[in-house]
Amino acid sequence: MKKTLLCLLFIANTTVIFSQKKTETKEWFSIFNGKDLSGWDIKIAGQPLNDNYKNTFRVEDGVMRVMYDQYKTFDDKYGHIYYKKPFSYYIVRFEYRFTGNQTPGGAVWNNRNSGIMVHSQSAQSLTFEQTFPMSLEMQLLGGLGKGERHTGNLCSPGTQVYMQGKRRPDHCIDSDSKTYDGDQWVKAEAIVLGDSVVHHVINGDTVLTYHKTQIGGGFTGGQQDWEFSKMDKTAIEYWKKKDATALKSGYIALQAESHPIDFKNIEVLNLIGCTDPKALNYKSYFVKSDKSACHYKKKKV
Repeated sequence: MKKTLLCLLFIANTTVIFSQKKTETKEWFSIFNGKDLSGWDIKIAGQPLNDNYKNTFRVEDGVMRVMYDQYKTFDDKYGHIYYKKPFSYYIVRFEYRFTGNQTPGGAVWNNRNSGIMVHSQSAQSLTFEQTFPMSLEMQLLGGLGKGERHTGNLCSPGTQVYMQGKRRPDHCIDSDSKTYDGDQWVKAEAIVLGDSVVHHVINGDTVLTYHKTQIGGGFTGGQQDWEFSKMDKTAIEYWKKKDATALKSGYIALQAESHPIDFKNIEVLNLIGCTDPKALNYKSYFVKSDKSACHYKKKKV
């Protein structure tokens, strides 16, 4: 009889736990409303903040588009669109596709090349001519119809990372993703955990992982290459003084670097929150605790 009761209790408890896990919903929220660019800031090299030069960034049919149909030539108008709020521990997921042909004047290496920046400096903090923000770039590359061309790579403007316990001096590090030719939609996500670890995921496969994210290493992998950033001297000296500083948080930015690209279903899952199972708003997927966020049932007086 005791064994039967114990078995029944075990089954009941297991059912409750399974039910809790099954019914717990992950609170993803969209950072792109599919209607307009509200909530985002635009910074294009050589243009004032929020000057959407030649309508580079636009929304059509629920898709955020990077377009160059009003350009005669690219003219180094590297641009980014920044979500208004910074994050630290989170997952960002989205879908992207390259379309059409590269804009005349774009560099050869920018053919079917774009990216999403994480832990980025804010749009407001870029200097007027600056080409890229200090950030970690999840580089997005489309296949060229011949040979392998991986996507979900890492490029590191003004930043550096560690892999297998060693600092990687390379400006860009290749992933082991598949190649995606043509104008097909590709699903991507970046799992970003402060300065501890970042995972790049393409169509459900983790294709690159790195650790210990920092400011430093020069702008494109060397200490004498700051001219490419086109920052003013004051900004360069500011960032140089922060060499080897942990990079724990920042903004999300989508890139415009001469090839048309579309983005849709851009969502974020915050991984900071209440980790006390007794709280009403506990979530098992939170990896960073914020006790101040916990809400409890009011005790009866």
